[in-house]
Amino acid sequence: MLQPYISQTFNSTVWRLQIDGQKGIMAVELRNEQDKQTSFASLNLTTGQVYFDSLVMPERWLTGIEAVYNGIMLLHYYKHESGPEHKTIIAIDAKTAAEVWSNYNLAFDHLSVNGPVSYNTGIQPKKLLLIDILTGQTLRQYDAMQDKPFETEIVIPYMMPASQLVPGSLPAEPYGNMVHYLNHNSYRIVSLHTLKNGELLQLLYILKGTEVVYYDLLNQHIQKLQPEAFVLHKNSLIYIKNKAEIKVLEI
Repeated sequence: MLQPYISQTFNSTVWRLQIDGQKGIMAVELRNEQDKQTSFASLNLTTGQVYFDSLVMPERWLTGIEAVYNGIMLLHYYKHESGPEHKTIIAIDAKTAAEVWSNYNLAFDHLSVNGPVSYNTGIQPKKLLLIDILTGQTLRQYDAMQDKPFETEIVIPYMMPASQLVPGSLPAEPYGNMVHYLNHNSYRIVSLHTLKNGELLQLLYILKGTEVVYYDLLNQHIQKLQPEAFVLHKNSLIYIKNKAEIKVLEI
């Protein structure tokens, strides 16, 4: 049977994950809606070492993760509580939580193979700039031919009609029309919802052939179908349990 090599529980809801494949770092955005506080954590995706787990910025709520790249976690603030627009880039060392640099005039646009692409929020129309992630210095204007989008190697499961599953291949009967499904190496990974004694549950199964080699109850006492429960990065299966626990298995 497979076993997680990372099992980390946080005090707040896991809101977003970002992975730095170059350095093997997983950055986590945590949100406590009751206290209106956002915090950040960083883990070594290979060993499970927690670098830090409760970094809070001066803006305690209207902040979030943009990306983590080359050992640097990029954070942002929100312009307004009710809107999605971002402002400011704050670069944090993903191992020490120390601030490396910040720029309150720029906003993050996307990550390219040559580094972060940003723009000055005070200039219209928007002009994209390539910046150095280690210093925050502007390197040059963005060039779509040179600065192609950075591929994160994160694989998201696809939706499959539950009717395509072999009847009786899983211990639980899927509820609803769809399941989340992924093949990797010799494993099949399935996340589904099921009804048990009138309660809606979300489950995760890993199968090798017809044998269930791993199982976990991801969520219970839920009122509606939940989004995909897991992602794959290289050979690491990463999933969230009970909204506040991250587990990682090698498959």
